Amino acid sequence: MVILNVDDDQEDREFFCDALREIDRLAICLTAASAMEALSMLQSDLPMPDYIFLDINMPMMDGKTCLKELKRIPELKDIPVIMYSTSTDTKEIKECYQLGAEDFLIKPNNFEKLVNDLTSIFSFSKRSQV
Repeated sequence: MVILNVDDDQEDREFFCDALREIDRLAICLTAASAMEALSMLQSDLPMPDYIFLDINMPMMDGKTCLKELKRIPELKDIPVIMYSTSTDTKEIKECYQLGAEDFLIKPNNFEKLVNDLTSIFSFSKRSQV
């Protein structure tokens, strides 16, 4: 399993990758510190991720704009994107779904909760039902 975590906060990226490794020791956790870096990585020779976890609040290009870009690029549009944010604004969450997000995960500050949330996402994802 290859996961791309896009988040401008280094501690949040490390926390996420640690939780992912707790679920699957063989998982590859790619990280990008910005939406622009993520888009560049996705158009390189790196392995394509099975999932993209995308923060909303980032400088230069926010997560919603990045999501629009991802859904516009034919080679990337079918990769499930899970918005990963501190936002609990129902209007913003609904907008993310309308833009093509597969799921919306509110960032927990508890490691065990993140592990459980990620396990649920991977268990119930459209990608795992193929």
